[in-house]
Amino acid sequence: MAQTHGFSDKSRPAAAARAVYLKIFLGGSFAMVLTIFSVFSIFWGALWKIPSHTLPGWVVDFDGGLIGQNVAQALTSQSGPSKVTWTVIPASQFPGGPSEVGAAVLEEHTWTAITINEGSTARLSNSLITPNASYDGTQAITVFAVEARNENAFRSLIRPSVQASLGAISGAIAIQTAQKVANSTNLASILTTSPQTVTAPISYQIQNLAPFDIPVATAVTFVGLIYQLILSFFIVMITHSAREASGLDKTLHTRSLITLRFVSSFGAYFVISLFYSLLSMAFQLTLTRKFGHGGFVIFWMLNYASMLSVGLALESLMTLLTTKGIPFFMITWIIINVSVCVFPMEVMPKFFHYGYAVPFYNVSRAMRTIVFGTKNRVGLSFGILIAWVAISCISLPLIQMYVRKKANNAARIAAETAERETEEKPTA
Repeated sequence: MAQTHGFSDKSRPAAAARAVYLKIFLGGSFAMVLTIFSVFSIFWGALWKIPSHTLPGWVVDFDGGLIGQNVAQALTSQSGPSKVTWTVIPASQFPGGPSEVGAAVLEEHTWTAITINEGSTARLSNSLITPNASYDGTQAITVFAVEARNENAFRSLIRPSVQASLGAISGAIAIQTAQKVANSTNLASILTTSPQTVTAPISYQIQNLAPFDIPVATAVTFVGLIYQLILSFFIVMITHSAREASGLDKTLHTRSLITLRFVSSFGAYFVISLFYSLLSMAFQLTLTRKFGHGGFVIFWMLNYASMLSVGLALESLMTLLTTKGIPFFMITWIIINVSVCVFPMEVMPKFFHYGYAVPFYNVSRAMRTIVFGTKNRVGLSFGILIAWVAISCISLPLIQMYVRKKANNAARIAAETAERETEEKPTA
């Protein structure tokens, strides 16, 4: 049994052990500080100045009258900070009317669109001449947006910007209308029959083309992606421990070792991703809106590809970084991925446009298609995830061969040194 002593013992063995402990402890703590400022700052920076750029929005005037002209001009000539930059698009480009504009928004040609609907000016003018009790100012303007594309953008950027802009425009037109009818001979009739014609001559309605109406979907579009990466890390650590405990890390030749690592990873992620997918089903996540009953299989395969894309990267670098360095890479891998999933990259600094190629962003986009029926880019997302898997399938063997060769060289040098020392040792 080893002799024990106090931490501050002055003996030489205690001092040596204390020095090793403090070196590892303080060095690791300093590495954590560096991680906070060099890696965590990526995520903080992603949220620091939102919006760094504005979202694009369309204004389409189907009215062609005074209301349409006033609203379009007011939106495009706004002064001060804005979260949406409005561009007037000719109504002739949409022969199908506002519904065609909505389809373009759903297909992600723009983030939002405002249509001034046909006959808005005529309806208001007629109601001022002949009071109409059923007059509805909200028929004048329609706002199209897709919450499920990015719920944070819809709730924090698009909707507040639209409400502020159209609220101010509606108020200004209400004042103009009140001044116009102040001396009208039928003012009393208007206020009696149709007061809303004066108080709210125009207003708007928001058409949320794909609402984020399943709260549990947050688990698969954002937070759950972090959990997937952590689960992948567990598999990496489990398989590494199994190889070390069994001695296979040293007894298998390189080809067999590489094959074992691939088979273990692909097999484990296949099963784990199935149970992860079943968990979402257990909490009644709807998967049939876009692809019908095939939605679950696509959902499962997407989770499988996701775990492979992030997990094989960890598996590849595990050999090079060892158990000491892989946790730092895992934190970096999480931050790099999650930073581009909170807000649209269009409103983030250009630095974050790397996100178009990272796994989390593409998994989140595909999940939204499966769950909410947004623009179908599932094929593109799978392609990018498979590209990450391919990169790891190339890098893992190369790293394994490099480390094995390095270990063999070190063992050979150690053996040669021991042999020389034995030969040089004088015989009794």
